[in-house]
Amino acid sequence: MSPESMLVENIRVASRQMVRELGFMNHTLAGTQYSPSVVHTLLEIEVRGLMSAAQLVQILELEKSSVSRMLSKLVSVGELEEKTSPEDARTKLLGLTAQGRETVRKINEFSNERVLGALKKLDPVRQQSVSTGLISYAGALKACRENSHVQPSGGCEIVSGYLPGMIGRITEMHGTYYAREHQFTSVFESKVAAGLADFSTHLESPSNQIWLAVMNERIVGSVAIDGEDLGDNRAHLRWFILDEGCRGTGVGKRLISEAMQFCHERKFSAVQLWAFNKLTAARRLYESFGFELTKEWQGDQWGSLVTEQQFTCKL
Repeated sequence: MSPESMLVENIRVASRQMVRELGFMNHTLAGTQYSPSVVHTLLEIEVRGLMSAAQLVQILELEKSSVSRMLSKLVSVGELEEKTSPEDARTKLLGLTAQGRETVRKINEFSNERVLGALKKLDPVRQQSVSTGLISYAGALKACRENSHVQPSGGCEIVSGYLPGMIGRITEMHGTYYAREHQFTSVFESKVAAGLADFSTHLESPSNQIWLAVMNERIVGSVAIDGEDLGDNRAHLRWFILDEGCRGTGVGKRLISEAMQFCHERKFSAVQLWAFNKLTAARRLYESFGFELTKEWQGDQWGSLVTEQQFTCKL
């Protein structure tokens, strides 16, 4: 076995042992009656404070429906309570109740005792090595999952702001894909080009931004946030598109993640987007970020009669 293979095998064996020793093979965790996902949720809310369900979906990397059911249960049993956002009365935030804070205190007490007990089996040098190593490895796993670490020359990089040729390339990707897959006409392509050209002249506004996926110096994906055209402190997610070879690689998720992070930082009250009912893969991605279908109608604004849809994510 090569040194690299041995290293990988040792880490995998240790990881499986940690899963068993920490109790993740059981139905409940940390001396509670709750599952690992529930325990993790309570701890995240303790650390981060009031949070929306959409934010928890992104942090936990779980299905929106699963998170929704879990949060409803935690509210019903008295661990969490809903509060109205001070910035938007339409948005509900989740926080710990007095009971929830006591549950988290017991979780932390239980977990701290386990960690301290294990550390006492090690000398001070190895204790520090464990801390540093776990932090580094956890960070590397996160970077690998998000694919956000520095890419090799043949990889895909996410950049923000205008790039020369951007308007033509994004329009080309839209026109080619929607003509081939959904028989959209030049009416659609013309609207994309005109809207994007106008938006590009307003990128200096702090409410507007565009992100581009670039591979081998070629734009292969895009998404934009227009913070000015909807009003009422709402953001408009626009021009989300991927080149054929990038679909299913995680690039789309990285683009949407950048856009949603921007919206949180700019403190928009909601993000809206317009699509139509045949974009099932895109819909699943939108819903994983907390978007919900809020309106549906028959329309032909894009040159073909389709069931148009409006999705909204309250922040």
